[in-house]
Formats: sequence, C-alpha cells, structure tokens
Amino acid sequence: MDELLPDLPTAELLALKSELARLDDLGSLAELAGRLRAVQLRLPASGLVGEGVCALISRLNDKLTARVLALVARRHRLPPVDWCWLAMGSEGRDEQTLVSDQDNGLVFSACSAGEAEALRQLFLPFAQEANQQLAACGFSLCPGNIMAGNPQWCLSADEWRERFIDWVRCPDPTALLNATIFFDLRPLYGSLTLGQGLRSLIGRLTSDTPAFLHLMAANALQVHPPLGFLGDVAVDDDEAIDLKKFGSRIFVDVARILALAVATPAVNSFARLREAGPAAGMQPREIAAAQAALSHLLRLRLELQADTAGGGEPAAFKPVELHELDRALLRECLRQARRLQQRLKLNYCL
Repeated sequence: MDELLPDLPTAELLALKSELARLDDLGSLAELAGRLRAVQLRLPASGLVGEGVCALISRLNDKLTARVLALVARRHRLPPVDWCWLAMGSEGRDEQTLVSDQDNGLVFSACSAGEAEALRQLFLPFAQEANQQLAACGFSLCPGNIMAGNPQWCLSADEWRERFIDWVRCPDPTALLNATIFFDLRPLYGSLTLGQGLRSLIGRLTSDTPAFLHLMAANALQVHPPLGFLGDVAVDDDEAIDLKKFGSRIFVDVARILALAVATPAVNSFARLREAGPAAGMQPREIAAAQAALSHLLRLRLELQADTAGGGEPAAFKPVELHELDRALLRECLRQARRLQQRLKLNYCL
C-alpha cells in the first residue's frame, strides 16, 4: 500500500494497516474491519481501474484475514503439524469486490487416514471459530458452506489430492462446479508450501487431462453475453443484466481454463490471460483488450456496489442508465467476452 496514488485515501489505509498489525484483541477486530470497509467503499471513486481496486481490496482483506487467524489460533491448542489456510474463489484470485462471502479451506499434514481424522477433530473448532470471526468482520458465511469449518474442506494434504484427482479423472456436474471454486486455490496463512503443493498438483492434473478441460469449456459456454446479432447490447430500456454472471464471470472462466491447460501457477485472471493466452493462440493486443474489458466490467460492478447502501451487489443494472460513452464501453466489453468464448470454441472444437 505504500505505493498508492496520491488521490487514494493513503494516510487512512496506512494508519489502519499499522493498527491492524498491532491489534491484539479479537473483540476490537469487527470495529476496525468496519472502518476499513468504510475506506474501501471510497476506492471505486479513487481513479484506479477495476483491476487495481480489486487487487487493493483483496490485499487489505488478506491482512485482515491473516490477523483474525493469528488471534483465533492463540485460543486453541492446535497440533504441532504443518497447516495452511486456503483462499478460494474471488479471494483466491485476488479479485474481491465490495461484496465478499467466504470461500476457504484448510490443509494439514498427516501420515495416515487415522491420523488425518484425529487431526481434523482438533483443527475444526479453530476453523469454525475463524469462520465466525471473519463473518463478524464483514465476510459473510458461504451459502454453500465452502468453508474450513466444514469437515469436507478441512482435509489432510493426501485427502485434498484424492479429491482433486477424483474430480479431474471422474468429472460430473458437481466436480465441474467445484473446479470453478477450488481450482482458484491460493495459500493465505500458515505453512504456505502445503498450499503451493496443491496448486502445483492441480496444474499437473488438468494439463495432463484435456478431456476434463473440454468439459470445463463446454460448461463455461452455457452462459452468453447479452449481445444481439449486430453486436449491440440486447436488452430493452427497462431490462437489467447481471454484470457478474453475463460479464466478468465469462472472462474468469475462460482465463481459468487457459491457465489449467498449460499448468501456469497464476490464479489471478489478469495474470492467467497474460501467461496462458499466448499458448492458446491469443496475440498480445487480444490479451490486452480482454484484460481491459474485464477491468472495466469490474469497475462498473464496484461503482454500483459502492452506490448501494452498505456496498451490496445491486439486484438490477440497466445499461440505459449509463451515459453514452460508458454504454459504448460496456458494449465493447461484452464483445470481448464473446471473442474469448469464440477462442474457447475454436480451441476445443465446440
């Protein structure tokens, strides 16, 4: 944060960062998190592009999460084995917006299935309290219960490996859905090498199993950007569109597939496009255009969230409410999304 631009609330962020590092009381975290969120709500108007705002929000949330975990860990007698808190979904990709629920897991070292079960019972109370404390800090509990406090996602390294192998080798609709969340895994706190090992395993598995990627590509193409035959935004004046489902998610899904195909370690969508795009046949200008389009869609979402009381995800977004320039930019962003999907169709013969 030390390198932030002058028009950002730099002094406040630095002060909050320093206060967070010194904080030694769980009871004070929620209040500090509220002040941090108040500053985050001002970031969309700071002049940063969408990519930059999401990266900054994610970085701040990482620091808050790490402090929660450190303080909660003190309250539990954790076993003397390596363990790592895993961030997934938008948190794993460093692409959090102002609306963030929890997608996390925990990995630990174990020598056998019996030891893994015994260690899980010791880690679960810690993970469950951590989930609750994070919720008190504004990170709502995951509706699908994809959290470290769920025994399904508090696993030994070998158990995580078995899950990933099963999903890739025997894919079903649930496995494909899980891949869109868990394959964005990033180690956040603890013994980071454990999480990095899982990250490497995912890349090896998917790059060696093109049939799985073919299914992921077919699944990603089920959602289409709302464009008409001539490339115009195909909604009436009173109609609304979901900028996440029909906009930014398309870029995220394609970037994930391109990265998994070549086992790039990148998890962030912008980095995935940059590192894996050339192998998929994308030219530098094509990659830059896709990155710019994703960044703009994220900016629109962030601005709408900031304008919503409490920073919630707007239920409806009407393109007609944009001024002419932003409407033209939205149209071009959706065209870029369609071009990315056409690239996927071409590469996987869909």
